[in-house]
Amino acid sequence: MLDRTGYPPGVPCWIDLVQPDHDATAAFYGGLFGWDFEVRTPEGAPFTYAYARIDGKTVAGVGTPPPGEESPAGWISYVGVESADRTAAVIEANGGRILSPPADIPGAGRVAVGADPDGAVFGVWQPAENRGAELVNAFGAWNFSGLHTATPDRAETFYGAVFGWVFNPFDMGDGQQTGIWRVLGYGDFLAARDPEIRERQAEDQAPDGFSDAVATMQVDEAGGARAGAHWDITFAVEDADAAVARAVELGATVVTPPFDTTYTRQAVVRDPQGAEIGLSQYRPPSAD
Repeated sequence: MLDRTGYPPGVPCWIDLVQPDHDATAAFYGGLFGWDFEVRTPEGAPFTYAYARIDGKTVAGVGTPPPGEESPAGWISYVGVESADRTAAVIEANGGRILSPPADIPGAGRVAVGADPDGAVFGVWQPAENRGAELVNAFGAWNFSGLHTATPDRAETFYGAVFGWVFNPFDMGDGQQTGIWRVLGYGDFLAARDPEIRERQAEDQAPDGFSDAVATMQVDEAGGARAGAHWDITFAVEDADAAVARAVELGATVVTPPFDTTYTRQAVVRDPQGAEIGLSQYRPPSAD
């Protein structure tokens, strides 16, 4: 997998997790994915923020909340934008809310956290020195983010207005109403550095337009297992069953046991401090 040096506007580019016990966070994710950690906050700071790395390449951020603030509910996906301030205004103009207004993070970028009209939380990232995760779609790294919602039409209107996303439904083979969010032209951006990307996707029988995919959407029934609209995070693993077993050894609980789709074997676990993550083993039809 090629290293990433940047992302076009509208493409999710960063993820992070804030939990009360940083040592416990590092122990769990380091033990599960082999991450190393570089603390970025100055010594003596009242909170901690660290970059997680695999082989020296950034994959995520993890930290603790500033004094007096509660930890956000789980992992947050950040979408790259040209201007965090302008995007925050567009979010509010289209029925969303700003939970954390745009603010500069020295040595990183300008960020904000918002929620869509149904309450699903996400971030926006105006990059500076940190241009996004340097390693994705590798074992132990971020694979994709997915929106769960009971109101897909409203989601299409909102995310189309805010980020220019287009939704394409397709069949994952698991009985769920599912599809991909696309940023038109993103495949051309990827192919400029990876000319064989579309050929590989065709061999794996990927859905039409998959090279433009930036996220997924699953339509959940109202009042489902996790009530309310929300974004989730999935990490790539070599063996889903082994990854679940390792997560449980490290103190996680199983939310969804391993199951098969047309393209993956995947599961959901909850880490010791309550954040849920997906674990996905890529097994495309061509592998058969």
